[in-house]
Amino acid sequence: MNPWWTALIGLGSGLAVMWLALLVALWSGRPDQQSIREALRLLPDVVRLLRRLAADSTLPRGVRIRLWLLLAYLAMPFDLVPDAIPVLGYADDAIVVAVGLRSVTRRAGPEALERHWPGTPDGLAAVRRLARIDP
Repeated sequence: MNPWWTALIGLGSGLAVMWLALLVALWSGRPDQQSIREALRLLPDVVRLLRRLAADSTLPRGVRIRLWLLLAYLAMPFDLVPDAIPVLGYADDAIVVAVGLRSVTRRAGPEALERHWPGTPDGLAAVRRLARIDP
């Protein structure tokens, strides 16, 4: 067999295994149905929060770059996990945002979330609960 075909088959197989590993990781960290509904209700405020945080020049550059990448991912017309996959198809965005907010909070501190949150205090508490961020 041609070495190029062997390399392409190996690369394709490796990508398929990595995608399956991503699905398993998302499945193990998935929120329950109530949390998904709550996250969807908070989506407009969360997008505004991400945009405000990304535009905040007082935050470290790496945090702002991560936030812009997260916003770009949310704006993409396709997902890493297709919507046809039950539960995970719609929950992948919520999971990615929760992980991103956790990362930002570790670097920038919880005060940054409080300073830029556009919604109600109950909404901020729900976002913290969904992202598993301690107040």
